[in-house]
Amino acid sequence: MNESQQNKRAKLGPRSAFIFSSRWLQLRLYIGLIAAQAVYVFHFRVELVHLLEAASGDQAALQALVSSIGYKADFQITALNETVIMLVVLALIYVVMISNLLIMAIVGGYETFVSRMNLEDQPDRPEWLSHVNASVLKVKLATAIIGISSIHLLQIFINAANYYVKVLMWQISSTSFFCFRRWPLP
Repeated sequence: MNESQQNKRAKLGPRSAFIFSSRWLQLRLYIGLIAAQAVYVFHFRVELVHLLEAASGDQAALQALVSSIGYKADFQITALNETVIMLVVLALIYVVMISNLLIMAIVGGYETFVSRMNLEDQPDRPEWLSHVNASVLKVKLATAIIGISSIHLLQIFINAANYYVKVLMWQISSTSFFCFRRWPLP
């Protein structure tokens, strides 16, 4: 560190230093999001194992899948059908997209608001991280939320018979609001 950088650091008063260092409180929040992502990874594994077991004829796994996706039919489901498979695959995609959203929030938020991660020399560093700032992060998170909402809406359409009309209307209107809203660009 050269002398001018030391002088700038020395000029930071105690109140300013306290306020500036408070950003480290967010570290606990990011650790909590990492724990939430671990839960999603576990949930993904459970659903995938149930899907594979149901594909091989396991009735208990099939019933667990049908129950977890909220699918109700007028008849007893004794084997995987296209609708159940599609709903389970959409649920898995949904989990992956939520996990991607968490990564963007954790890595991008930490890099933007807490501290630099110094990943410039990392060969597997995500490309989007090279130009992340609060505005870019906001747009990326909003775009991810739109994608997640769209997947959720598709799940609801496929399983529409099991939802009240009022729920369908609210889902369509809220997703439409996010999809067609003009997001302010940085």
